[in-house]
Amino acid sequence: MTGRADGPTLLLAHGFGCDQNLWRLVTPILAERFRLVLFDYVGSGQSDMTAWRPERYASLDGYAEDVLEICRQLDLRDVVFVGHSVSAMVGVLAAIAEPTRFAKLILVTPSPRYIDDGDYRGGFSPADIDELLESLESNYLGWSAAMAPVIMGNPDRPELGEELQNAFCRTDPAIARVFARATFLADNRTDLPKVPVPTLAIECAQDVIAPREVGQYVRDHIPGCQLVTLAATGHCPQLSAPRETADAIASFAAS
Repeated sequence: MTGRADGPTLLLAHGFGCDQNLWRLVTPILAERFRLVLFDYVGSGQSDMTAWRPERYASLDGYAEDVLEICRQLDLRDVVFVGHSVSAMVGVLAAIAEPTRFAKLILVTPSPRYIDDGDYRGGFSPADIDELLESLESNYLGWSAAMAPVIMGNPDRPELGEELQNAFCRTDPAIARVFARATFLADNRTDLPKVPVPTLAIECAQDVIAPREVGQYVRDHIPGCQLVTLAATGHCPQLSAPRETADAIASFAAS
């Protein structure tokens, strides 16, 4: 926990294959106005790996329960939950389960479903996801090296892709396989209309993982949801455009 003890509480949740370190460029900016709670999901970062169970973390509900356990343990209420990538839907599930804990949701590059389905465009065909998961499961380190620059975008700043790759490579491959299936096979579209708190979705102008159609879908299906489009590229604007990301988070959290 860091930042202003008397400020509104932001709970920052990282995405697949990452840990809380990927927030490091936005936390100094946000800490001036907010109390920040950062954590690693069980199976990620510096978490207790012995607590990880494949049956619990085979769906996003297990990660939502991690979030709720943190809120209970720290007695957090009126929390502004900030979830990156898959954690956006984790926050949706947590807020639906215990709405009194949360004041607002901020969903950074969210996607309720990565697979195209009829008129819905998630950005990937079923065959794309099958290939992605097969590659990840057969050669995780090779998958990390190939996918990290694609996810990050910004080919003119290769150090960003390398940082994401290093984060992936710190993750146990067996844990990554389970988290990947929970992430890329999830379908949380029917959960969006149930969101009980004010919500902001933050998308990037170019993002191959969560294209613009996905941001518009989230905005249109969460009641009263606002959508901010950053003039940024890639799926991790907290690294590629930290000032713009922090400003969007702070403006909505403080409003």
